[in-house]
Amino acid sequence: MTMASNDRWQRVAARAEIKHGEALARELGGEPIALTEIDGQIYAISDTCTHEFALLSQGFLEAGEIECPLHAARFDVRTGRCLAGPAMQDLEVFEVKIEGDDVYVRKILRNGG
Repeated sequence: MTMASNDRWQRVAARAEIKHGEALARELGGEPIALTEIDGQIYAISDTCTHEFALLSQGFLEAGEIECPLHAARFDVRTGRCLAGPAMQDLEVFEVKIEGDDVYVRKILRNGG
């Protein structure tokens, strides 16, 4: 098995595994990510709170926001934007594509990358 680079598309789940109102924990190149579904759209964010190490997929997801189970920091799962402290840094978000029943994720490519 070869390890995928984070900047290449990597299959991370079957579409049916991602349920509305839940966060599904996966890894992208060894990095924890969380997959969510809002209004039929799949989103992928870093699964690690930017305040302290805690898995956001173990927190609460409601109305497009995920809340850290440790200190209740909140983030928008569509944009990664930090909405409430104690965290102050936004989450990394990832590109998502669906092919058939397969969900693929990769890092968002920046200029020169």
